[in-house]
Amino acid sequence: MENDSRKLIIASNRLPFILERDGGSWKLLPGSGGLVTALAPVLRDRGGIWIGWPGLSGTADISGQISRASDEAGFDMKPVYLDAEDVRRYYKGLSNEVLWPLFHDLQSYCNFDPSYWQSYLDINARFAGVIGEQAGSGDFIWVHDYHLLATGSEIRKAGISASTGFFLHIPFPPLDIFAKLPWRSEILRSMLDYDLIGFQTPRDRRNFIQCLRTFVDDIAIVGKGQVIEARAGEKTIRIGYFPISIDYTEFSQLAGSREVADAAWFIHEDIPKGKIVLGVDRLDYTKGIPYRLRAFEDFLEKHPELHRKITLVQVVVPSRRDIPVYEELKIEIERMVGEINGRFTRSGWVPIHYIFRSLSRPELLGYYRAAEIALLTPLKDGMNLVAKEYCASNIERSGVLILSEFAGAAPQMKKEAILVNPYNIEQVSDAIFQAWTMDLRERRSRMEKLQASVARNDIYWWVNSYLKASLAGALDDFPTVST
Repeated sequence: MENDSRKLIIASNRLPFILERDGGSWKLLPGSGGLVTALAPVLRDRGGIWIGWPGLSGTADISGQISRASDEAGFDMKPVYLDAEDVRRYYKGLSNEVLWPLFHDLQSYCNFDPSYWQSYLDINARFAGVIGEQAGSGDFIWVHDYHLLATGSEIRKAGISASTGFFLHIPFPPLDIFAKLPWRSEILRSMLDYDLIGFQTPRDRRNFIQCLRTFVDDIAIVGKGQVIEARAGEKTIRIGYFPISIDYTEFSQLAGSREVADAAWFIHEDIPKGKIVLGVDRLDYTKGIPYRLRAFEDFLEKHPELHRKITLVQVVVPSRRDIPVYEELKIEIERMVGEINGRFTRSGWVPIHYIFRSLSRPELLGYYRAAEIALLTPLKDGMNLVAKEYCASNIERSGVLILSEFAGAAPQMKKEAILVNPYNIEQVSDAIFQAWTMDLRERRSRMEKLQASVARNDIYWWVNSYLKASLAGALDDFPTVST
């Protein structure tokens, strides 16, 4: 097939937009999260198709909204519809009450309801059906994340001949955690029906290989380096690690715009005293926000001389609030913020500014520019693109990054960031003090190296390295869209 007819087909749980009711009509908002941040620029520049759930349950006619979203995004979108029971069992159930907590080593949050599994398989088959309607034999089908682990098997059952790849955006758990999954063997065999399986880090791939060797008979692992092979019968599956990234140029250019500069100025006007420490997270128990708040409280207790000279801005983006544990987490965070502010607030200074809402891109980058310190301490994270966004947006090159050693970004950033164990309250507290007292020369040296690393290994490097490993070609083999 000629290059000009090849296309990328992306499949993920959600389409890259959000629909909200605005009176009697629909309001269309851009999607958020690492997957949208990473892949939207690629499809915009190269064309292709994005397949996913629009986020609504029921039979509302939103074809016009999907068409408008496609026009605004610059690439086609095809929906997979779910009803309320699908959402309960496949999305809230197996995806977010089983796989999400288990893959983050938090098995105590799991609900192993047997009814979830069949629904999960049914929805993965539904995704494969929509993929089959769009895919030609020369296309590359790239399936994403834990919601669609079984789609590879369903693609093969449907007789689709195009090459397939899968990328897991969250961590893959170690053997002793994964072994608790009732459908462990079925999940592994489904994943082996992809041609290429990608993980964020060598640790994730190592965990996966150990699980294969334990639960899959007649599996042989050969090779070394970034991409190795698993041989199961007559099939060979390539398995690699590809740390996801961002569009560095886009972030750095927007950070330098007048709009973002004004946003940063207004933030410092609102918080005029001292340095800003910034945390930006989705509402999720994996992000370690309560531990972070305890660490900041410990810092305030140890360093009364720095009161009025430092402020924590904690941004929490609403997420999954219809799941009880998330609503409980929100209540806990707000209780802790209230208690800490109640203890330490003085006239003209509030130690924690708490924001519970989504931020526009210019507003978010305004906070990145305004913050002298980024405090990103997830308990476990696939990558944490906020760390890379902060570095790309730090155009003064004077910011300090404090990062959890359990974030996927930690191996890439370990020499220049201050790495911490998020469970170690005193260590995180001391890291805040280290960042606050670091001289400008060291801050700039660290940030320049972080920026160079992120710029070198950007989103296009990620896509290119993945496509090369898949034997589907390289990014240049998929034509640039004329504008």
